[in-house]
Amino acid sequence: MCGIIGIVGTSSVQDRLIESLKRLEYRGYDSAGIAGFTGNGVERRRAAGKLKNLEAVLAGDPLEATVGIGHTRWATHGPPTEGNAHPHRAGRVTLVHNGIIENFGELKAELQAAGHIFETDTDTEVVAHLLDVELTNKSPAEAFKATLDRVRGAFALVVMIAGEPDLLMGTRRGPPLIVGYGQGEMFLGSDALAVGPFTNRIAYLEDGDFVIIDHKSARVFNEAGKPVTRAVQTVAQSATLMEKGNYRHFMEKEIHDQPEGCQRTIAAYVDTLTGRTAIPGGIEFAKLDRIQIVGCGTAYYAGLLGKYLIERLAGLPVDVEVASEFRYREPALNAGSLVIAMSQSGETADTLAALRYCQAKGMRSAAVVNAVGSTMAREVDVVWPIHCGVEIGVASTKAFTAQVSVLTALAVAAARARGRIDATEEQRLVQVMLEAPRLMAEAALTEDAIRKLAPELARARDVLYLGRGPMFPLALEGALKLKEISYIHAEGYAAGELKHGPIALIDEATPTIVIAPSDPLMEKTLANMSEVAARGGPIILITDAEGAKHASPDMKVIVGPACDPFIAPLVYSPPIQLLAYYVAVHKGADVDQPRNLAKSVTVE
Repeated sequence: MCGIIGIVGTSSVQDRLIESLKRLEYRGYDSAGIAGFTGNGVERRRAAGKLKNLEAVLAGDPLEATVGIGHTRWATHGPPTEGNAHPHRAGRVTLVHNGIIENFGELKAELQAAGHIFETDTDTEVVAHLLDVELTNKSPAEAFKATLDRVRGAFALVVMIAGEPDLLMGTRRGPPLIVGYGQGEMFLGSDALAVGPFTNRIAYLEDGDFVIIDHKSARVFNEAGKPVTRAVQTVAQSATLMEKGNYRHFMEKEIHDQPEGCQRTIAAYVDTLTGRTAIPGGIEFAKLDRIQIVGCGTAYYAGLLGKYLIERLAGLPVDVEVASEFRYREPALNAGSLVIAMSQSGETADTLAALRYCQAKGMRSAAVVNAVGSTMAREVDVVWPIHCGVEIGVASTKAFTAQVSVLTALAVAAARARGRIDATEEQRLVQVMLEAPRLMAEAALTEDAIRKLAPELARARDVLYLGRGPMFPLALEGALKLKEISYIHAEGYAAGELKHGPIALIDEATPTIVIAPSDPLMEKTLANMSEVAARGGPIILITDAEGAKHASPDMKVIVGPACDPFIAPLVYSPPIQLLAYYVAVHKGADVDQPRNLAKSVTVE
C-alpha cells in the first residue's frame, strides 16, 4: 500500500514532500524517494529504508524544485533497494506508482524487443517506458490515455513529463487518489491525510479517472477519456486516519479499500519476479500431519475457506473450529500439526485460549492477524500479518478478504512443498492471485445494481444464503454480515442441504440469495436454485455472465466478473458485503457500530 504525493507549487516542495510522506508512513514502506523539476531538468533523490535515510540524502544534496512528486514504496516486484525505489523514469517520463501491473511481463518483453533497456526489477518501470513511447506523437493527455488503455491491474499513478514543468498527471484504477485545491497550487495524494498540511479542499477521483493538474486547476477525465466533474469538498484541516473520504460510512469505504488491501496482502506472500510463493516463518508444510484453524465469527469463516483451498490444492488435512467451543470438547490433537489462529485484532479471548490449548499439546503455532504487536502475534511461533490497514467498521470486510488472501497463498505454498503441483502450476496460480485485486474492483461495480435491490430485501424478516464448495463459507459470511448490520435473521446453507430441511422455510416472503459464479459446481447450485423457484421463493442470484444465462426473468441477478474459481471467494466478497450494507442503510441502522457488537471481543 505505497504512499503517493504530488505538488504543483509556488515555493520549494522538498520539505513539503517529506512532510506528506511522513503522514503516509502508516501505510507501511521499505524505501522512499522524491523527484522535481530543477534547472537541470527532472532530478530524483531516493533511499532504501526509512524516511530518515532519504532526509540524510537530501541534507547533502537538496532538491531545489517547486513542482515534484514523492513516494513511499512497499516492495512487490524486486527487493527494497535504492535502485528499485520510486520515482522511476524512462526518457521524458518520471512517475510514482501504487499497485501492481498484472501484464508487465508481456509489456516488458515487447519493449525490450524494441530496444528499451530497463534499470529496475519493478513492474512500475514498464509504465514509464510505455508512456515515453506514446509521447512521441501524442499530447500528454492523449499519451496517458493510450498508455492506460494498455495497462492491466489495480494501480494509482502520478506522472511528471520533462518539458512540461507546470503539470502533473495522475490516475486511479482501484487504489485511491485525491486532488487537493490550494491557492495557486494543486496537489495529488493517496488520501486526504497526505495533502492535509496544504489544503482542506479536495476532490475524490472515481475508479478509472485520470487527471491533469497545473497551478490553478484540475482537468478530470473518466476511463473513456471524456471530461467529467468531481465535486470539491472541504474536509477537517486536522484530517486523521479515521477520515471516511466521500463515503457515508467506514464500512462502505473499507469495502472499496479491498482491492488495494488485498494487493498489499498478496504481494507480501508471493515473489512477483519469480512467480513463486514466499511464505515467511519456515513452516515445513511437507512434514505437517494436519492444520488446525481456530477463529470466531468472520475469522472462522475465513478459516473455512482456507480449508477448502488447502485440502483441495495441497492434500493436507485441515480442521476448522469455532474457538469458543474448541477446548471445551477436549479435542484429540497431534504434536505434528500446526495450529493457525485467525483474528483481526490478535486479542480475541476465545481464539487466544484455543491457541494456548494447542500450544500446551506441543503443536507449532501461527497467527493470521492485522495487529502485529498483539498478544497472539507475540505468543506464536510464526506471525502472518494480513497487511490490510486499520479497519474501523465493526462488521469486518477488508480484514476478511485479507485473511482469505493469506490462506490462499498458504494453499499454493503447501501444495508446492508437498509435491502436489509443479513450478509451472505454482507460477500460474500466483498470476491468478495477482489478478484478484483488479477483479475485486470490477466486482464492486455491481454497487448500483445492489443498491436498487436493497429496499425489497430490507422488508424481509428471514433470508437464506446458498452456495456450494468455497461459496458455502461465503454464504455463511454473507448471512452473518446481513445479521450484524441490518438485524435481519439470515442463515447460510450448503446448497445441497436445502432439501434436507431448510426448504421448508421457502415461501413468497423469504428471499434466497444464491452465490454461484462459474465453477465445476455451478450447475448443481443452479439446480438447487430451481427448487427454490418452484416453491415461489424470491431469488437474488450472484454470478457471472455465464451463470446469468440460467436465470429466469423473475429473478434478480447481480453479475460480477468471470474469474478463476481459485480466487472466486475473494472476487465475490464485495457484492455480498455491499448487499448487507445497502440493506442496513435503507433500514437506517448504525452501520459502523451495530447494536450489541464490539470490534474486538476480549472477554470470554
